[in-house]
Amino acid sequence: MYTVKNYRTKKELKEDVKNGVAVRVFQPGPFGGKPIPDGEHCLEGPHYPEPHKWYAGATVVNECVVKVK
Repeated sequence: MYTVKNYRTKKELKEDVKNGVAVRVFQPGPFGGKPIPDGEHCLEGPHYPEPHKWYAGATVVNECVVKVK
């Protein structure tokens, strides 16, 4: 699962969540297009086709990240 904004580092993601920025998420590919259920999800970045350099556990509510582990 990815964030709409293409974060270069997990630290950038954590800072935005900490500062109250609405960080939206989506699921690309053949499994995408459906609403993201609330709960715990795994995020990765930066976006494909770049190699993923970070992974994070996140709590998602209403398709927005509210907490990053």
